[in-house]
Amino acid sequence: MSALGSFLARRLLGLVLTLLAASFVVFGATTLAPGDPIAVLTGGHAVDPEAMARLRDHYHLDDPFLTRYWYWLTDVLHGDFGQSIIAKQDVAGLITARLPTTLFLVAYAALLILVAGITLGVVAALRKGPVDTTIMLATTAGMAVPSFLTGIVLIIVFATGLGWFPVFGPGEGFGDQLWHLTLPAFALALSSTATVARLTRAAVREEMGKEHVQTAVSRGIPRSLVVRRHVLRNAMVPITTVAGLTIAGLVVGSLVIERAFSLNGVGAFLIESVTKSDYPVVQAIVLLLVAAFVVLNTLIDVLYTLADARMAPGGGK
Repeated sequence: MSALGSFLARRLLGLVLTLLAASFVVFGATTLAPGDPIAVLTGGHAVDPEAMARLRDHYHLDDPFLTRYWYWLTDVLHGDFGQSIIAKQDVAGLITARLPTTLFLVAYAALLILVAGITLGVVAALRKGPVDTTIMLATTAGMAVPSFLTGIVLIIVFATGLGWFPVFGPGEGFGDQLWHLTLPAFALALSSTATVARLTRAAVREEMGKEHVQTAVSRGIPRSLVVRRHVLRNAMVPITTVAGLTIAGLVVGSLVIERAFSLNGVGAFLIESVTKSDYPVVQAIVLLLVAAFVVLNTLIDVLYTLADARMAPGGGK
């Protein structure tokens, strides 16, 4: 097997093992959660012994923990996440109906982070003085403000005060969704944009100080050409890695934002299901969130290694 094939196989094996461990933790955590599953299933109403026995048998509540975990994992691998206790519908269908809103929000926020974060970082690195100082002060403030507080401020100023954007709901159709999700996306992206901007500035500054860059400048090569060919190309490797990891974290960060803006997404559905002890829904969403984060991190790791010749399988150091 080639070095690249061996590398990808190791990453794939690591991904599978991580997801397997995550599934075990998710199932175990919800199993150990306080409360009687039968009480949740029956809504606290009295149930005759035969009906209770059928419920316990249907949900394998009397089986050992590992047996129940195996039944659940087998169903998950076949795309069956069970039935919602509250809605009495398939969990997969309930999540699928809410997934587009969350994906749109995360993609919108990710675009803002990449465009604004990298642009601000490059400008700060190349424009020393007041411009650099202003951007650094702004990004420091942005990193210090939590997303839910940013969301509240945006609602008060731009939705309630100025009336430029709607307060609640995801909207319908691409244009309407873009309008409705602008404030949530900005709230979700602000802190991460500041992080990417500061790291971009540091990476570009470091590359600008490299000997080959200084040599190119001393030979009279236009500064803009040096920046494009030598500085940004090399700086994009760490920038892409951190930006990718930051974007992966948006999947979790969207939980709070969806709740704040009353978006009918997966994150808001998770919080609602936790409050109602709808364990099948909680298990499914948490597992999907963990899987998304792990898969994105693995892809970033692979892309980073393949993009940097020094880290590529079999590459020189």
